[in-house]
Amino acid sequence: MSTGKLMRLGRCVVAAGVFAVPACSSLDTERPTAALVQPRQTLPKPPSQPTVIQASAAVPGGETPPTGKAPVTLPLVPPAAQGKPLPINLPTALALTNARPIDVVAATERVNVAAAQLAQARALWLPTVTLGGEYSRHDGKIQTIDGQVIDASRGSLMFGAGSGIGNAAVLNVNDAIFAPLVARQTVRARQADLQAAQNDSLVAVTDAYFTVQQARGDLAAAAAVTRRTADLVGRTKQLAPGLVPDLEATRAETELARREQVEVLARERWRTSSAELVRLLRLDPSTQVDPAEPPHLRVDLIDATKTVDDLIPIALTTRPELTSRQAQVQATLALLKQEKLRPLVPSLLLRGWSTPVTGTLAAGVFAAGTNGTLGNTGLRGDIDLQLLWQFDNLGFGNRARTQQREAENRLAVVELFRLQNQVAADVAQSFARSEEAARRLEIAEKGVRLAVESADKNLAALGQIRRVGDVNQLVVRPQEAVAAVQALAQAYADYYAAVADFNRSQFQLYRALGHPAQCVATASDPPPPLPGTTVPAPPQALPAPPAAPAESVTTAPVPVSARPTAGRSGDRP
Repeated sequence: MSTGKLMRLGRCVVAAGVFAVPACSSLDTERPTAALVQPRQTLPKPPSQPTVIQASAAVPGGETPPTGKAPVTLPLVPPAAQGKPLPINLPTALALTNARPIDVVAATERVNVAAAQLAQARALWLPTVTLGGEYSRHDGKIQTIDGQVIDASRGSLMFGAGSGIGNAAVLNVNDAIFAPLVARQTVRARQADLQAAQNDSLVAVTDAYFTVQQARGDLAAAAAVTRRTADLVGRTKQLAPGLVPDLEATRAETELARREQVEVLARERWRTSSAELVRLLRLDPSTQVDPAEPPHLRVDLIDATKTVDDLIPIALTTRPELTSRQAQVQATLALLKQEKLRPLVPSLLLRGWSTPVTGTLAAGVFAAGTNGTLGNTGLRGDIDLQLLWQFDNLGFGNRARTQQREAENRLAVVELFRLQNQVAADVAQSFARSEEAARRLEIAEKGVRLAVESADKNLAALGQIRRVGDVNQLVVRPQEAVAAVQALAQAYADYYAAVADFNRSQFQLYRALGHPAQCVATASDPPPPLPGTTVPAPPQALPAPPAAPAESVTTAPVPVSARPTAGRSGDRP
């Protein structure tokens, strides 16, 4: 297959930002291993992204990469032996990060609360209206306006509307002007917090996902090393007693017991890390996650040609945490301006006196009379409108609140600068992890290749004899073969740890840059399945939380397509 065809196939699988799921690796007929081939294809820049996204995957059919570099042979992953297997792939897990995690649901509800507060602030211009009726009755002594005391018996009844509970309705023009401005910035901050929660959930889910993948790789390596060690024990026992002392066989059997224990521990880590991923995605806790991709999947998200100086300005303009802080600074500015103008902006006071006992109803139908008679029915209205300027504590209270708002604004600006420094540090740290993990991965690939070659040669030469003088000696002693097996086990562990750390660092850098979490798993046109592929069944999710109210501010739905893995059978023995 030509390089051009490989490039077109890679673009089809990845499809504008969705990660390619590795294809089937070729099988080794001599022992259950699969070839790891990782050509890289650079994708076109998505319209909404400032960086180039890359994806690396195995070439379908296990062909040798065009670089001419020999493939690394890796063992196959044993199937999940406990619980109910839950087939899932990386795009599906990323899609669930936008809706399933509790932190995202909580952040969404905070947006809804802020939106409701904004609606309340916008309604401050409207008066509060009270509807109802009042019955008043007096019997006995009463004082007239000129001071005389007389006996009177009277009653009144009124139905109508008033300005509110109490003696007056106050329209605070200052609050009506500035409260919506502050509430609008609060909504903006909560929306940015929601995006930050989605980005944080993205990192948490990918960390858990690649921890599962690392555990699966460790299990595959442990099983392969155990088989090698068992073969070594069998060959050691077949050697002539005069050539190999009994302690050599005992040492090999001890190493076999150690390898079996490592295999059990690796399976345990797969199960425990699967439980953590299931918890984050809020799926069925009785299932065991069984990723569709092989554990050596490598994901390149950020353009390798970018430097840290190129990435820091991107983060300073796209991190949602900075957007939230900027909105908080704008809110403090609005509050400061409100306090400065408070003594200058009057308030409107509206009172109704149609019911003199309570002063609540301002207009309506009135009926009154002497003794128990209610007559003289008609309309009545008594309204008192006032325009008032208020100086709290002779103006000193207003001055103190203004100083408080100024300090709050300065504090918000300082917090914004501190967060900017933290964002720059996050990018630098994530970039360093990504670069060093890439170097570790290259070294680990070389280490695995050499360790496999060493283990093969030591095992093959174990029964060979050379004569030194009159004494027959083994070319390779069992303890040397045991050391080669131990080196192979360590090489496998280093390799799968490097792959997982590299993938984690890529998503951590992606989050540090502040890209929206939805862009990771969104594809406009899902690519068609490759020949011979199978799509994993969708995971059974727990009941979703209640839908947000219609008036709430929500994010757009994320179309996600499950990316099939070509040659799924190549990932299992």
